[in-house]
Amino acid sequence: MVRDLILKNRSYRRFYENKPVTEKTLRELVDLARLSPSAANRQPLKYFLSVTPKQNALIFSHLRWAGYLDNWKGPIKGEQPTGYIIILGDSRISENFGCDQGIAAQSILLGAVEVGLGGCILGAVDREGLRKALDLSEHLKILLVLALGYPKEKVVLEEVEEEGDIKYWRDENQVHHVPKRSLEQVIID
Repeated sequence: MVRDLILKNRSYRRFYENKPVTEKTLRELVDLARLSPSAANRQPLKYFLSVTPKQNALIFSHLRWAGYLDNWKGPIKGEQPTGYIIILGDSRISENFGCDQGIAAQSILLGAVEVGLGGCILGAVDREGLRKALDLSEHLKILLVLALGYPKEKVVLEEVEEEGDIKYWRDENQVHHVPKRSLEQVIID
């Protein structure tokens, strides 16, 4: 069921680095995004795939992880993603990418969960540095980076009170807690 996939689709930030993701798997996930809706059917998105340790390390160095977790710079060696999909907007096709990258990211991550992977959508990216490091053409705009791998952490959803804090946190066992507003809080009568 879709609900089960959505409940498993959390922002995983720690992975089993000794379990690689294949390029074939990333291509299959991008195919899900390719088949997803696109505003005015422009289909302006392109994708950069990475599965090699050297290229993954290069991408990792341009990312900022988990803003709410003070003093955590991201996953340590041995817990870093083994695959990345960089979602790019081709400005030769369109200057406005609308919500296409969000639709694509969700399609990819739902597909990832279905095959036992987890991922994290990263918007805090040194875009110019990453573009130069990967030698991407100027017309390709970095929109999002998806970090992927086999999840090494447990993520628990918590219900947040009406005026409660929505900041995620980790407990002493490194379980990641994510407060979520209730259905009643998000539907306007």
